[in-house]
Amino acid sequence: MEPLSEEQTGRLVAIVMDLARQGRAQELLEFFDHGLPVDVQDQEGNTALMLAAYHGHTETVRALVGRGADVDRRNGRDQSPVAGALFKGEDAIVAMLIEAGADLEAGTPSARATAEMFGRTALLE
Repeated sequence: MEPLSEEQTGRLVAIVMDLARQGRAQELLEFFDHGLPVDVQDQEGNTALMLAAYHGHTETVRALVGRGADVDRRNGRDQSPVAGALFKGEDAIVAMLIEAGADLEAGTPSARATAEMFGRTALLE
């Protein structure tokens, strides 16, 4: 089998990111089971974990963390998954990412700074 073209790879990554946004964990995991790196990034640097966290899909986040997704991988705007989840008010996902070892100082703004902006620092204690 020959490698995918750049265009085909771009389409594949777009499909994966849409599945993450929609929280369709089972379908998403099939791509990783077939060799796609779990930390693949789209053109904006987002990973499936970033998008699932931002869109509040707890089970998808759990599945991606379980597959070894990098909880600190920042996107092209230097945003971390935990800061995105904090911004969106996704407390269960924030707790899950912290438990998985997310760096609360990583990114711009960091999760700590995001929590301070929104008066949600109790989540980080």
